[in-house]
Amino acid sequence: MEQYNSQESQLKMDKLNNTAAALQASLGNIYAEIQSQAKHQTKTQEDGKDQQCLRDLFVTDPHKDKKNIEDKKGGLLKDSCKWILEHKDFQNFKNDAKSQILWIKGDPGKGKTMLLCSIIDELESDPSISPYYFFCQATGGVRLNTATSVLRGLIYHLARRNPQLIKHVRKNYDYIGKTVFQDENAWHEVREIATAMLNDPSLKNAILIVDALDECMVDRNRLLDFISEHSPAKWIVSSRNWVDVEGSPNGSDQRVRIHLELNQNSVSKAVESYIEIKVNQLSERKEYDQATRDGVLEHLQKNSGGTFLWVSLVCEELSKPDVRNRHTLGKLELFPAGLDCLYKRMIEQIDKSEDAQLCREILATVLVAYRPITLKELCALIKSLGNLKDKEVKEVIASCSSLLSLQHDVVSFVHQSAKDYLLNEAPGKMLPRGIAHQHQMMFARSLDLLCEILERDIYNLHAPGHLIHEVSTPDPDPLAPIRYSCIFWVDHLHDSSATSLSSENDRISVFFEKKYLYWLEALSLLHSIYTGVKGMGGLETYLVSSSEWGEYILFFKV
Repeated sequence: MEQYNSQESQLKMDKLNNTAAALQASLGNIYAEIQSQAKHQTKTQEDGKDQQCLRDLFVTDPHKDKKNIEDKKGGLLKDSCKWILEHKDFQNFKNDAKSQILWIKGDPGKGKTMLLCSIIDELESDPSISPYYFFCQATGGVRLNTATSVLRGLIYHLARRNPQLIKHVRKNYDYIGKTVFQDENAWHEVREIATAMLNDPSLKNAILIVDALDECMVDRNRLLDFISEHSPAKWIVSSRNWVDVEGSPNGSDQRVRIHLELNQNSVSKAVESYIEIKVNQLSERKEYDQATRDGVLEHLQKNSGGTFLWVSLVCEELSKPDVRNRHTLGKLELFPAGLDCLYKRMIEQIDKSEDAQLCREILATVLVAYRPITLKELCALIKSLGNLKDKEVKEVIASCSSLLSLQHDVVSFVHQSAKDYLLNEAPGKMLPRGIAHQHQMMFARSLDLLCEILERDIYNLHAPGHLIHEVSTPDPDPLAPIRYSCIFWVDHLHDSSATSLSSENDRISVFFEKKYLYWLEALSLLHSIYTGVKGMGGLETYLVSSSEWGEYILFFKV
């Protein structure tokens, strides 16, 4: 009996042990699952913070910029660019670890940007190299023409391709938020971030590419100094032959230069190849006979001056529907050699146009705008366009003799040299009362638009407290025509003539009394509230001198 009881007790103990072991295993699995879920949740939260950080860092998408530039210029023609890839200096830079900077220099219209696009494609095809790039555009506004924006763009490109590098971006961002990229100290912050990223041991074989350094309008020397500093990364930059850019970057022993004017034979052959392609495209589209095709080819080859832009502009004019084939050769004789001469001729054509006054108003508006503007913004800013249909507005823009480009309903100059010519050589034509007066007109029209369109709860959210990322833009967007005016009206006042403020007292008064809070709401919806803070700071310098504005300064100061 004792033996039986002992065996039964043992069986029960074994059963209890097995049950305990099973429970322990089950609890272990539950614990592991909880740990896994906790880690997943933490990672999800961190990923969410990373994504928000990237959104706040974002200024432009380099891939889209490259695609837009190539589309705007008629596509990347590899035959016109292959010479740079075979150039001994490019090969030396690519293969020699001691060569830190490749600097491509040339006059306007020589194809520097397209050469860099071709170089980017070449480097991206090499799995051992990691290229990151930014295209400066003077006409693109502060997103594309400041040293801080250049580094923000490169940092964004680096972080998107190398997620492990975002920790350097978040180091101060987690404490300060997006103003770390926007305030007066933004340059020092992004410089520190970029330095940490480029020196991170996980980043291998990085080549940073910056196009059109001469179009970096703010803090260019700071950017040049940063490029000159030694780092594991290499740099490829392009610029015009400007004296104030010529002395930098420093460290000439590490720098390889390719002067396009010193490689005129290669450039000329590339332009000849480009001419062949453009003439073939024209001939096919407009069904030229052989004599017309040969005449166009000969004229372009004889007068191009080794300049891609000149060829492109002439071909753009010839491609217009109103140029009949029988008139093509005669039309060609109207296009003189040289960019400045061609621009002068284009302005003469505008003066003879039936839409001459509208063309001048459009050119003057785009000339002083701080960024490219949309069709809706243009039609709002120029009252006389308001009664025209979109198709008719596009026809007027087309009448501006190829000085302007219309791409994705955004209007900009076809090339920085076109804007430079109008500002330096033909200001009397486009700005007969001076650039300050045009700024005053832009300011006054912008403020009128804000007073006319802004209203409480313009997106019909019905209740306060919505998080900005939860707000969907309505269709149609009531802010679309006044986006530009919301953001830049104070800047135009700042650049107006000194007498502007006294003549605009009533307009400013009405705005502050009736629309100020609605403007702040609109800025929030446009993700530009920081612009309002800066704008009010700038406006204060104008208002403080006038005693009648004292109460507004105290009440409305942000």
